[in-house]
Amino acid sequence: MTTFLNSGFFRIPIHIPMPYHLSILEDATSSMTFLFWKIFVFLQFSTLIGCRMSTIGSFEGFLPVSLKPDGDDQPSERDSLPTEEGSSGRNSAPSRIARQPSVTESVLYPNPYSKPHVTRKYFVTRPGAMETAIEDLKAHVAETMDEVIQGFWLLTEVDHWNNEKEKVVAITDNTLLICKYDFIMLSCVQFQRIPLSSICHICLGNFAFPGTSLVKRQGEGIRIFWGKSEDQSLWSRWNPWSTEVPYATFTEHPMKNSSEKFKEICKMSAFTAKLVPAVQNAHKTSSGPGRGKGVLVSAEPILIETYTGLMSFIGNRNKLGYSLARGSVGF
Repeated sequence: MTTFLNSGFFRIPIHIPMPYHLSILEDATSSMTFLFWKIFVFLQFSTLIGCRMSTIGSFEGFLPVSLKPDGDDQPSERDSLPTEEGSSGRNSAPSRIARQPSVTESVLYPNPYSKPHVTRKYFVTRPGAMETAIEDLKAHVAETMDEVIQGFWLLTEVDHWNNEKEKVVAITDNTLLICKYDFIMLSCVQFQRIPLSSICHICLGNFAFPGTSLVKRQGEGIRIFWGKSEDQSLWSRWNPWSTEVPYATFTEHPMKNSSEKFKEICKMSAFTAKLVPAVQNAHKTSSGPGRGKGVLVSAEPILIETYTGLMSFIGNRNKLGYSLARGSVGF
């Protein structure tokens, strides 16, 4: 703020600084005043435009025009539609057509519960990929085992560190086959054979973690034991790449609902319904030392002993266990 000091013939300007809070208040007052003016002008302009549009959209003054040529006495479709009572006669009010209920059915294509761009990321959904994997496994079984395959399933294996891995599972007369198949190169990477007669326990239930664990997983799965987990060594228990774990845990594949074909081969209930009778029959016909013991089928939570889960969080979030299209980044 500037003021003047009168000193005889001279006026000396003196600058007196305004308090900081008063200057802020002055700026805020001027800004609010300008804002109120902008809102007032905008409302006036909107009211003017709204009135103009309502005048343009009015249908007053329009009269119905008949498209029937002169002398054409044939009844039209409008004449044959039912009308309300009291609408007959020249001096009566214009007739109103009774609306018929709609019979149109909405059809969602190609799939009501799957996004096509997400489905195409998985190489297993590419045309012929799953069929090639099945043919490769059939040829391998025919050459090395000479057994009849009862069914194929596409499941997700959850290891003892909560890492997800895409697996093709097959059941023969005497063996459970677990195959890690590369759907990009169309080749089998890892092959595991488990005799059905060695399976001693099948557990069905929801996934569970220790009370102090930071990891959570929704859904249910199946765990197949061919040995006692108490006999597992400490090294294999804490080694995320260990292949000496005496059980395998499966859940449904993410592409279960991508199509009717994958809905059948990814259904865990169908896999369980086929596995339990096959294991029971293998125990009856087995001549090994465990003959006659049978298999225990229980419904209980499936415990995954992970606590921090940083490795599985990064891997599962980026789907590292699946043959997935990853843009310009290599698989």
